[in-house]
Amino acid sequence: MQEQVPESNFDDSRQMEDDEEDEEDEGPIMTTPSVYVEPEVPQPFLVEEDDNLESPSPASSQQQIRIPQQTNPPVSPVSPSAFSQSLPSPNVNKDVPPPPSESDAEDEDAPEVYLPEIVIPTMFLPIPNTDPLTTLLTKYIHPPDRRPVRDLSGEWQNANFHSLVMANSWRALARMARDRIVTTDPQDLALVLGLWYLRLACLSRLRLFNQTSAECTNLFSVLNGIEPPEAKAYVFDRVLPFELEVMQARLKYWAGDHIGYLDALNLLLKKCRSKARSSSDDVNVGMWKERGARLCLIIASQLMEMKVNFMHCILLLQTGKLLEPLCNTKNSGGESPALRSAIARIYLQGGYLAKATTHFAAVDADPSADQTLKDMNKALLASANGEWKYASETLKKLLENDPDNYVAVNNLSVALLSQGKLKEGIDVLEKALKSSPSSVVVAEPFLFNLSTLYELRSATATEKKLELLIEVAKWSGDGLKTTCLKMPSN
Repeated sequence: MQEQVPESNFDDSRQMEDDEEDEEDEGPIMTTPSVYVEPEVPQPFLVEEDDNLESPSPASSQQQIRIPQQTNPPVSPVSPSAFSQSLPSPNVNKDVPPPPSESDAEDEDAPEVYLPEIVIPTMFLPIPNTDPLTTLLTKYIHPPDRRPVRDLSGEWQNANFHSLVMANSWRALARMARDRIVTTDPQDLALVLGLWYLRLACLSRLRLFNQTSAECTNLFSVLNGIEPPEAKAYVFDRVLPFELEVMQARLKYWAGDHIGYLDALNLLLKKCRSKARSSSDDVNVGMWKERGARLCLIIASQLMEMKVNFMHCILLLQTGKLLEPLCNTKNSGGESPALRSAIARIYLQGGYLAKATTHFAAVDADPSADQTLKDMNKALLASANGEWKYASETLKKLLENDPDNYVAVNNLSVALLSQGKLKEGIDVLEKALKSSPSSVVVAEPFLFNLSTLYELRSATATEKKLELLIEVAKWSGDGLKTTCLKMPSN
């Protein structure tokens, strides 16, 4: 639910796994560019996390405020990378596909693989002991005793895994994974590789993309050197977590090679299709088809993120080839209302309202679909058509039944802004912030919207944003993209 913003007034970036966002690097820029470059802001929409559907890269249907242009009609309100970006905090109870079944004969034929190189300490780089949020606190909050105490030590020994995840303590989790890797027997290859994925995923959550790329490259250099070839094939087919292969493909995105990223994703998609066709085990077939469906969503979102005017029609055609088969294949989740809604929202991102409307209507007619999902779809479609009053009424009814739905709260603030109700929009967001700060301060679109409303409505916008900075520092944990606070760090 958004309208376009004049570039001269507001930060406007396209991400989603992120121009979800063009994801920023961890090091400061030391040279002055010849042209002014707008700082990055979070993508306007995130996809609400669902227990049965989650892209390797996740998000919720939150919107980001834009100031309407008087000369242009409303555009599609959904972010191009809305389905490739991860949520602020993962759902640790998410259903996952069962592992492939292995017969006793296969276990007996498994080659012995011993890789001591993947557990040596030199495979890892030190994690910085500071972050952009601490830099903002040092610059803007005085005296120092007003600054919330933040733990950047990465100590994990006195906490359990679940509490670290819920607190977004990615630095501590990354250190925990590293410490466990170097003390694990390299013969337990499945455990070691699982810990490697935890380590790399946490580094990416910290937005240390250069470090993530370096350590991932180190790992795959060892894996690609396995001899004999039969042992290497066994490791890649039977032991290596599929998520690590997706992570390796993601390295090209962080390096700015978006075409190479699409090529790598396409190779993984071909692998999924080949495995699904060649397997005789129903469990394996279902697992590979689900993986393929998620890859299709990531590829479609990436195509939308890369779109330019002369490629627009081609990209929509490519997206249709990727997405429509998912709706027609039961085993890939085509009957899932969440998947169909995700597909409809991607069509909405590309401005293909007719196709999006068709899929939203199918979800609305599905008796198994959750009413909250149906209402959110209606609000998104209404905003795409400029029907802001209907969208706000729908979201208010949704909140009457589910007051803790902070995605709806955020989207409601955008609908209110589009009707000129700035004060009401601020009140809605501030009420949510006070009622559950730990839930909302990790949502970057929420913080960006509130900061923007302060700038539009209040003569004391700076004071309000400083108060917001302190509140965010108390609750946000690690990895927040601080540009959402609209406070320059240099």
